[in-house]
Amino acid sequence: QEQLVESGGGLVQAGGSLRLSCAASGRTFSNYAMAWFRQAPGKEREFVAVINRISNTYYADSVKGRFTISRDNFKNMVYLQMNSLKPEDTAFYYCAADRSLGGALRTVATAYDYWGQGTQVTVSS
Repeated sequence: QEQLVESGGGLVQAGGSLRLSCAASGRTFSNYAMAWFRQAPGKEREFVAVINRISNTYYADSVKGRFTISRDNFKNMVYLQMNSLKPEDTAFYYCAADRSLGGALRTVATAYDYWGQGTQVTVSS
């Protein structure tokens, strides 16, 4: 079973930057597509970004051009670099792993098999 642990959340002013990290413990990490989702109070969990095993990426329109997802298979790490942060980016951010082998860039939360505990990102105006 894959264990995911996020870190790097915090409080930042609008226009600032944060980098989230997700550490994975599974032996087959390099085969997984990895994604970031976020959820604000009273809202549904929404897709943010995904990266597959060969580092193809896809982003939600709301973060495209501002956020960058990356992975380091040697370190079993996934990152989300967040620049030009906006108050509407405020949410609890989750790392997720997709075990499927097709390498699809899936955007639906139910497609993911493992989830981290999340980390809070708060952007002040």
